[in-house]
Amino acid sequence: MISVVVPAHNEQRVVGRLLTKLLEHAEPGELNVVVVANGCTDATAQVAQGFAGVRVIETPVPSKSNALRLGDDAAHGFPRLYVDADVELTTHAARALSAAVSQPGTLAAGPVRTLPMHAVDPRVRWYYDVWQRLPAVRDELFGRGVVAVSESGHERLADWADVMSDDLLLAMSFGPGERVVVPEAEVVIHPPRTYADLVRRRVRAMTGNARLAHAAPPHLRRPPRTGLRELAQLAGREPALTPKVAFFAVVAVVSRLRARRALRTDDHTWLRDESSRA
Repeated sequence: MISVVVPAHNEQRVVGRLLTKLLEHAEPGELNVVVVANGCTDATAQVAQGFAGVRVIETPVPSKSNALRLGDDAAHGFPRLYVDADVELTTHAARALSAAVSQPGTLAAGPVRTLPMHAVDPRVRWYYDVWQRLPAVRDELFGRGVVAVSESGHERLADWADVMSDDLLLAMSFGPGERVVVPEAEVVIHPPRTYADLVRRRVRAMTGNARLAHAAPPHLRRPPRTGLRELAQLAGREPALTPKVAFFAVVAVVSRLRARRALRTDDHTWLRDESSRA
């Protein structure tokens, strides 16, 4: 049995899309799916309850970390997948991820990303043209919306800390020899459609990453893998990307400045991108 934990906050527009793809070709009893509707003011729970075999837990606390804890407590069996409600993951992809973490020595696995770019602002397309080429983005498990762990990998997680960058915390918990990206598993991640929502996402990510870097135990801390040097090397290898690399750097600077302001004022607002859920 493959256990799947789905934290969902006001995701009535997209959680059905995920569950349809995830369950479409599943055998009876193959998937143990737990959706944790946390702090919802919409019909997220009702939509999820419409799928046979899906267990829905409701909590008034709008916290993804708390939802992951509740989902973990309710789930049973391994491998275990943690899946964001706004992505698309098929039954085949879930099986491929589960097979990967069933191999000796592999504690965690993630899928390859597909980002549909129709109907998005060209500036968003420019940003992701660069982002997807960065070594850390290609190799690490963060930013995929899905992480699978084995039972041994699950022991690394211990308890879900109250952090904004939960996917980065997950990624930091496993070394290069313990994690894999599975080519046979694909996840569809819907990017923000507008420049303003892109910046909102980046500010949230940088704020959460900074807080996590400060709070994480020393053995989990990693030096940044992307800086001006890496961007310059990318532009050198692909000169046609130079304008996009420059734009990427501008977005990074703007987002970092806004993240610093959020840190300075202790602002914990969750900057949610609604455009990708339209």
